[in-house]
Amino acid sequence: MSPLITPAELAALDGPAVLDVRWKLGGPPGADAYREGHIPGAVFCDLNADLAARPGPEGRHPLPAAGAFQEAMRRLGVSGSRPVVVYDEADATAAARAWWTLRYFGHPDVRVLDGGLRAWVAEGRPVAAGDESARPGDFVARPGGMPVLDAGQALELATEGVLLDARAAERYRGEVEPIDPVAGHIPGAVSAPTFENVDPAGRFHRPEFLRERFNTLGALPGVAVGAYCGSGVTAAHQVLALDVAGVPAALYVGSWSNWVADPSRPVATG
Repeated sequence: MSPLITPAELAALDGPAVLDVRWKLGGPPGADAYREGHIPGAVFCDLNADLAARPGPEGRHPLPAAGAFQEAMRRLGVSGSRPVVVYDEADATAAARAWWTLRYFGHPDVRVLDGGLRAWVAEGRPVAAGDESARPGDFVARPGGMPVLDAGQALELATEGVLLDARAAERYRGEVEPIDPVAGHIPGAVSAPTFENVDPAGRFHRPEFLRERFNTLGALPGVAVGAYCGSGVTAAHQVLALDVAGVPAALYVGSWSNWVADPSRPVATG
């Protein structure tokens, strides 16, 4: 089953839990955009509060504890036997974090609305304003449903497999670093900016296109693949795109923000 779903497929789906995960790094609160207009029945999922633990040495968006994530998802109406659809404004860079985290904690049926709210509206489908609440769910969080990397495993994978850096190319090269205290990339990692996974409308490219893209970067059958970014958000988008292409991949959740928390770790530029 594809991890993506179209607006028409969502409209025809029987009783899913729908999560609005709009979020932008340093941007206006996603909850404000949600209240202005969202897919009817959707509830707002706060990426910072619901999909991550507090920032610290583990990174800016470390994994939440299983109990905290379970509580958040139950509050948002998520149950293990009920399909979940997640979306953001368009390109899934935030929604993918919800997809990945739900899959990591064991939910069997999570899909991302391809093209997000923009695609929904473009088809003339209705939107609702204000807040909505969900009937509490019964989701049980069981860690381990998706492969993860720690810092040592990420460095090893960069040498023995393929480690994809999902950030913009100039951040990978170390020319700019607007957020973290050190610029550059993990030695051996390959630059693979996430924006190249989608078209200008924010929809994912076809599986064949993505497969060719990742194969060109070295993500071939039989090769171990992983992804990281600044804090484990857009790297989840990379893992999603790899899944669409049929390439399994692990996520370095702590990503660059965790890597540079230890000054003894090597840094490459260029």
